[in-house]
Amino acid sequence: MEKRIHVNGIEVLEQGQGDDTVVMIHGWPDTHRLWDRQVEALQANHRCIRFTLPGYDRAHVRRMYDLQALIDQIAAIVDAVSPDKPVTLLIHDWGCVFGYQYYLRHSSRVKRIVAVDIGDAGSRDHEIPTKAKLFIAGYQLWLATAWNIGGGIGDAMTRKMASILKAPGEPASIHSGMTYSYWWKWSHTLTKKPLGVLPLKVECPLLFIYGADKKVTFHSRKWEAEMAAKAGNRVEAFPTGHWVMAEEPERFTNLVVEWLGADDAKSVEPAPETDAEPA
Repeated sequence: MEKRIHVNGIEVLEQGQGDDTVVMIHGWPDTHRLWDRQVEALQANHRCIRFTLPGYDRAHVRRMYDLQALIDQIAAIVDAVSPDKPVTLLIHDWGCVFGYQYYLRHSSRVKRIVAVDIGDAGSRDHEIPTKAKLFIAGYQLWLATAWNIGGGIGDAMTRKMASILKAPGEPASIHSGMTYSYWWKWSHTLTKKPLGVLPLKVECPLLFIYGADKKVTFHSRKWEAEMAAKAGNRVEAFPTGHWVMAEEPERFTNLVVEWLGADDAKSVEPAPETDAEPA
């Protein structure tokens, strides 16, 4: 069964059934279609909620969305699709940035998180070699420039970088309207204005999956170890690049389904029997 609603002008697609609601948030330069394989596998037992981030659809108004605007949009969608129960977040790339920041401000609305390839990026513990820093600055400033140029040139710049980074999205769907977050980040960084990002502290159950075969890792080893050590959490490295779900879709999807199912089973385990004799 498929249902579509609109929340603040953003189309939200609901598929599946079950007590658990999984809200899926993609990143650059993707759309809600990034999660097709996961919805197919999860919808028998989960309500799958997808939407394309504001500005990422060509039909959206091309404008700047800052962090608070995106947190507010996620909050409105979560409240619309699951007003009485916390949700599971399935997040990737910029979707992790926005999803984590939503969680940090609305922790009671999040049951657990499946995060892909982005952890405590930018934290004090996240050490990045100089070569990797130059790589990050290079592609992000290119995309920030594409946002400012816009039009056909900006779109071409965006598609070119997506191709270089081996993004799996359809080239026709990729445009400079998707790159506002890079301008938001770098315009603040270069002028030394605070981004308003809260330090990442995940207290709910977490499945963290990341690609180990890439030029830069977007989390610290300390954070990875801390997350892996927490009961109920799981951390898995895949021999892939940034888009783990596209490069190893079957293994990725199976792991997500397995972990969600194990966590669900644990939450309904009966209380252990006691040996106490009746009075």
